[in-house]
Amino acid sequence: MDLIDIGANLTHESFRHDFDAVLVRAQRAGVTQMLVTGATRASSEQALMLARAHPGVLYASAGVHPHHALDYDADTEAALRVLLREPEVRAVGETGLDYYRNYAPRAAQLRAFEQQLALAAELGMPVFLHQREAHDDFIALLRTVRDRVPAAVVHCFTDSGAALRDYLDLDCHIGITGWLCDERRGTHLRELVRGIPAARLLIETDAPYLLPRSVRPQPAHRRNEPMYLAHIVAELARDRGEDIAQTARQTSANARAVFGLPAPGATA
Repeated sequence: MDLIDIGANLTHESFRHDFDAVLVRAQRAGVTQMLVTGATRASSEQALMLARAHPGVLYASAGVHPHHALDYDADTEAALRVLLREPEVRAVGETGLDYYRNYAPRAAQLRAFEQQLALAAELGMPVFLHQREAHDDFIALLRTVRDRVPAAVVHCFTDSGAALRDYLDLDCHIGITGWLCDERRGTHLRELVRGIPAARLLIETDAPYLLPRSVRPQPAHRRNEPMYLAHIVAELARDRGEDIAQTARQTSANARAVFGLPAPGATA
């Protein structure tokens, strides 16, 4: 297969001791390309370094996650502008709103999200988006710029059918993770994924988080990694009533269109 993991937190410290082995396992499982998620200024810079070290395989996003919204200041925005001009960096984000954890005050989250949306609109770049229990504020802000950004990816979708319809009405792409495989809290997704248009569907692991609970055997360390994308696409294809190869081809084509990724083996 030719799979693309559009969201992997490969700068996470849990990958430091076996990073090269993680990439080898991913490629053996058919994952040919990965986007390394930037969630802070530092991790965005690290994501770029990883992408430069693995041309044609790793690419990066650059942004500030809502958990770190208090860190979004003029210096951070200036640093992001530099990063976003690099050819390996393909999206603004991870950015958005998280009212579930509220690690940053909501006012700070709203300000950082609005400024990053404006940056994406100015630069004409896709946005890689996080939303948890903040749908109304999130969709209201996204609507203000949606016609000025080339693509909007709702990363790690776990929400309701009503939220999904709002996103599809804005022509967003929907990222599906191993949450789909969680019998405790992801069963509603089994039905909802059938209603996502094929051209709007993307897949991701969000590694090292969200290890699919239906993976057997479960690894003792409980760390998710990109090789498990093959498991996610198999579950997704089953729920959509599709052949695995069909779902793999479509999601990879979508990822290449959204993020401007070259064919496997190329370095453009």
